[in-house]
Amino acid sequence: MEKAQAPWIRPGVVVHDPALSIDGLLAEFALGLRGRGFNVVGYVQRNNRGCTGTSDGCAPRIEYFDLRTSAALSVERGAATAYLREAMRNAADLLVISRFSASLEATENVKAIVGPDAVQGIPLLTSIAGQCIHKWHSFVRQDGAMISPDMKSLWSWWGPERLFRDLALGVEEHDVRQIVCGPRWIMVKGPLGAGLAYLPRHSRDLLPRLPGFAKQSLRALAGLSRSWDPLEMALGIAAINAHYNRSDLEGRTGNGVRSFRKVAGRVVVIGAFPGLDGVLPNRAVIEADPRPGEYPTVAMDTLLPGCGAAVVNSSAIVNRSLPRILRLAQNRRVALVGPATPMTERLYDYGIEVLGGFVVTDPAGLAMAVRAGAPPREFGRFGRFLHLSRGQSDTEESPPS
Repeated sequence: MEKAQAPWIRPGVVVHDPALSIDGLLAEFALGLRGRGFNVVGYVQRNNRGCTGTSDGCAPRIEYFDLRTSAALSVERGAATAYLREAMRNAADLLVISRFSASLEATENVKAIVGPDAVQGIPLLTSIAGQCIHKWHSFVRQDGAMISPDMKSLWSWWGPERLFRDLALGVEEHDVRQIVCGPRWIMVKGPLGAGLAYLPRHSRDLLPRLPGFAKQSLRALAGLSRSWDPLEMALGIAAINAHYNRSDLEGRTGNGVRSFRKVAGRVVVIGAFPGLDGVLPNRAVIEADPRPGEYPTVAMDTLLPGCGAAVVNSSAIVNRSLPRILRLAQNRRVALVGPATPMTERLYDYGIEVLGGFVVTDPAGLAMAVRAGAPPREFGRFGRFLHLSRGQSDTEESPPS
C-alpha cells in the first residue's frame, strides 16, 4: 500500500509584545475572510474579565472562540490537532490556531510538512510573543513568515495571488443572459450588468465552447478566473465584471489617475494609456512591445519596488500578472485602470487604491461593437468610464479613459 503523503502547511506568525492581546486582530482578519466566502477553520483564545476560583485567589477565565461557527467553546488538550485535521479534510482556505504552542503540537502530531515545497499548503496563522521568537525559528527554520501585528501586514501575508478566488466568491448564482465573443474582447451579460475582458489571443478557439459555457451560472463562469487556460481566464473575468460593474454603479467620471500627479517619485505605467500626457509627466511606461522611450516588461522588477506609484492596465488581471505587480509595488499607491477592471472594494485590501473601470449601459450596442472588433476608445458610446478610490479625498476630474 502506498504511504499517504503528509499534509503541507504555509505558516505565518504574528509577533507581538507579550503585554498585547493579539487574538482580537486574528479574529477580525479571519472573520473578514469568512464573510467574503473563504473556508476558515480554527479558534482564538479569549480572556474574559470574570474570575475563576483558584488556590491563589482569582484568575482570568479563559474561553475560546470558534472561527467557523462563531461559538464559544472549551478547548481541551489536543483540540488544535483536531482543527488541523478538519482543515485538511475540508480543504480549508485558512487555519487559525492563535497559540503557537498549540499549533506546534498539532503540526507535530500530524507530521505536517513546512518547507519550500509547501507553498500551496494550508495557510496556518498563529501568534507568538517577541521573546519566544527563537522557538518559531526552530520550528520553521528559513521557511514561514513573521507578521507585524496589524491588518495591512496580515493581508500582505495572505497575498494578492488569492484575489481571483476572492472576486469569484462574491459573484451570485445568477443566470447568464448572453456571451459575446469578438476578435479582441469578450462580453458576458448577467441580469444586473455586463462585463468585459480582453482576449489574450484570437477567439476562434473559444467559439465552439461558448454554447456549453452559456448554460452555466454567472458564479460558475466567474470561477474560471482561476483557470490557466487564457481564454477561460478571460471569460471568468468578464463574468466577474458582469456582477460587480452593474449598470447602476455610481462613481466619479474618468479613471482616477490624476490623483497620482503629485506623487513624489516616478509613476510606473504598465500598459500605455491615452490621455496621460500632461497628467503624469514623471512617468515610466512599460509595454510588452516597447516603443522608443518605453521599457520592456522585464523592467518591472527594477522600476516597481522604488516607484512613487503604479498605474496598471486591467489586462494584467486577465493575463495573471497582477499579483506579481502588486508584490513588486507593495506599499506603493496602485491604480488598476481599464474596461476589464472589477469595480469592487474587495480589491482594496490587496493593495489597490484606485479602480478605474467601465459600466455598460447599452449592452446590445456594445455587443455589436465587440463582434466588430472595436477598440476600447469606442466603448464610451455604450456606457460610462468611472473610478472608485479607497480613502481618497481627490475632487478633481480625471482625464477620459
